[in-house]
Amino acid sequence: MGNYLPSTSTEREQMLADLGYESIDDLYAVVPAEARVHDLALPEGLSELELRDRLGAMAAKNTVFRSVFRGAGAYRRFVPALVKTVIAKEEFVTAYTPYQAEISQGVLQSIFEYQSMVCELTGMDVSNASLYDGATAAAEAVFMCQDRKRSTVVVSKTVNPQTIETVRTYCEGRDVEVVVVPMRNGATDMQALAEALDDKTACAIVQQPNYFGVLENTGEIIETIHEAGAKAIVSADPVSLGILASPGEMGADICVAEGQSLGLPLSFGGPYLGIICCTKQLMRKLPGRIVGQTEDARGNRAFVLTLQAREQHIRREKASSNVCSNEALCALAAGTYLACMGPRGLARAAELSCSKAHYLAERLAEIPGFELVWDSPFFNEFMTSCPIDPHALEQGLAERGVLAGLPTEHGILWCTTELNSKTQIDELVDMVRSAVR
Repeated sequence: MGNYLPSTSTEREQMLADLGYESIDDLYAVVPAEARVHDLALPEGLSELELRDRLGAMAAKNTVFRSVFRGAGAYRRFVPALVKTVIAKEEFVTAYTPYQAEISQGVLQSIFEYQSMVCELTGMDVSNASLYDGATAAAEAVFMCQDRKRSTVVVSKTVNPQTIETVRTYCEGRDVEVVVVPMRNGATDMQALAEALDDKTACAIVQQPNYFGVLENTGEIIETIHEAGAKAIVSADPVSLGILASPGEMGADICVAEGQSLGLPLSFGGPYLGIICCTKQLMRKLPGRIVGQTEDARGNRAFVLTLQAREQHIRREKASSNVCSNEALCALAAGTYLACMGPRGLARAAELSCSKAHYLAERLAEIPGFELVWDSPFFNEFMTSCPIDPHALEQGLAERGVLAGLPTEHGILWCTTELNSKTQIDELVDMVRSAVR
């Protein structure tokens, strides 16, 4: 972080002298005394060794589980070492938006490559430079679909609850109705979905795989939505797209996703990455930054911000979106991850996640009371019943260094990724069996 070291006392004195001041107090003399803080009560500075010890002591308070069997929207996955190496480069460690293309070609190219890979992964035509997280991406997608005649939003109950609540929050400020469709056997109730769609419906949101890990009949759902004249928004697990049909192949109008799985650590909840991409027909409504490829005056390959409505930055009262921040560092991590893994690597991660989840489900079913709640096909998450207090089981496993599945109203939502070894799975089953006894 050499470029971010503060200025020296000599440099500060020189700057004050150039401005015609003798001290910092002179510089802030125009600020009323009552508005200034005179005593911050800051402790003395620490040496590098002392600082590392202090931060190490703070970090030791965190609980780091040796094995994790929980997902529910945030996943512990393998991250190639190159990802951290690339995003740690000082030229990328900034949240500032690259408005000036002539001095931002490296950042713009990284965003362009990210957009290109996201489009290839999702099967969509256009991607932006990313949003805050998957939930806000879904909420922004809703407003891309609305017009004067259609405004109602339909959401499946099987979508991540945090996404549903975020969509509701966004829609509340615009007096937009949100209709939640119930589920059947862990998946979207198709009859209820068809009945919820009418000539006022702007769009419907479905998640694949859904929040409970069940694989939805996405093709039929999208067809039903389109028959009602509405737009189809698919919230996808990006890693699952290594082996599942993409939303674009299934006919989705917009694809959104939580990009945390693509090279970002769990980090106690963020920062994460909101993926959003769409068809060409909707690209003019796509919020946020979009980087395009062009040529400079010499005919060389160059990159610029493109398709940008000035209202999104300046005349905010006329803007269709309130997104105006840069998530490019997280997008760079995702792009680097995808480049490292490649199609075969991503497919392998998806295959391992799926196969290990089915192995865990089979092993847990050997214990009385841990049957699958639904018989629907699933990817790498699944719901089981629990014959004992699930919170007590969760606590007992935590004391032994294992993070259990998520207790819900339906049972326990278990998850595996490529990082869960067979040994860890067998060990978990033995622990659960002992707890039941």
